[in-house]
Amino acid sequence: MNFRANIEPATAERQAVAKPATQRDTRLDVLRALALLMIFINHVPGQIFEQITSKNFGFSDGAEAFVLISGISVGLAYGTRFLPGNRLAMVLKAVKRAFTLYTAHMITTFVTLVLFISGAWIFHQKGLLCEVNILALLMDPAQGIPALLTLGHQIGYNNILPMYGALFLMLPLIMLLEARNPLLLLMVSVGVWMVSGIYYIAPHTTLLEGFWFLNPLSWQLLFVIGFAGTMHVKRGGRIPAHPILIALASAYVLLSFIWVTDRLWILGDYLATLGLPTVITGFDKTFLSLPRLLHVLALAYLIISIPSLSQLLRRSGSDPLTILGRHSLSIFVAGTILAMAGQVLLYVTNKSPTVGAIYVVIGIAAQFLYAYHLEHKRLQLAGRRVAKVPSAAIAIPPTSESIAERLL
Repeated sequence: MNFRANIEPATAERQAVAKPATQRDTRLDVLRALALLMIFINHVPGQIFEQITSKNFGFSDGAEAFVLISGISVGLAYGTRFLPGNRLAMVLKAVKRAFTLYTAHMITTFVTLVLFISGAWIFHQKGLLCEVNILALLMDPAQGIPALLTLGHQIGYNNILPMYGALFLMLPLIMLLEARNPLLLLMVSVGVWMVSGIYYIAPHTTLLEGFWFLNPLSWQLLFVIGFAGTMHVKRGGRIPAHPILIALASAYVLLSFIWVTDRLWILGDYLATLGLPTVITGFDKTFLSLPRLLHVLALAYLIISIPSLSQLLRRSGSDPLTILGRHSLSIFVAGTILAMAGQVLLYVTNKSPTVGAIYVVIGIAAQFLYAYHLEHKRLQLAGRRVAKVPSAAIAIPPTSESIAERLL
């Protein structure tokens, strides 16, 4: 017995080393890539490709998809690591990520300012200074610069990362509530979303009167749903593919499609007469009104529940969309800068449809090339790390791909 006890761990260790790593489930990467591309296209308004993004066929757009996917990804990355003894490390990791997002936001903000101010000077187009909330900053730089640095003033089309960073600052509390009771987390999250939407509670802007364009107190619900759903699956649960739920989700997606494509927005005025809060009946993006929330959740549920639909998103690790989505933050920053340059170009060319279409194609190609560059660097770094470690010492870490498999 002692002999077996001594031998079996060694045998298990050899088997663990010999066992190949589980192939990465790429569907989250592909979905993230599609969301990034739609955000880029929508951030270059006035060109033909804008007409074929998801916002033209339903209530939600790439931003909602990106936040939901982010919640799922955070659940996979952090997951059950928020344990006694490791909680401080997880808190510091979340705060560090929030600071990274803040830094990325500052980069895109100041590059945007340089692009628009330079464009106004080089092309003698002073009207560029009136675009994307720049004029208020130029009129009062003494207050404007501090407002930019404290997120009290946000340049147009540069307002996703502040909300996303705020979500990471909320993440320690989200993980704590989920560890205590997942149902409690969802109840608190829904309550915060509802109260902030009814009473218009949101971070205020300081240079101009108003709110952040994307209120983190509202958008946290979508993030929490993605996170909580992932944690539910990690603990052995499943998201049931019930025919009635599939039918309801399909009907809602179809209703949203007809509503948007036939421009039935007058029906929204009828909903307003019901006396319910606008966060329930409206289509506001700042406070993530219920119709927008339900639309992205319905789409996600259909992807989860219909195998053939889910299978369409499965790509190889070397697929362009997989690589693009794997480097999401870097691609988002690059896409934002390219979009801002595109806005300047379209302004000085009087929104030429030909110039706009060509630029979007070039911008998308540039993002794929940049993603391949980042992937090449990642593989080189991984290769150097493996070369430094003796093969016998390599341990195959537990993967979360089975979690993604059951979730998607």
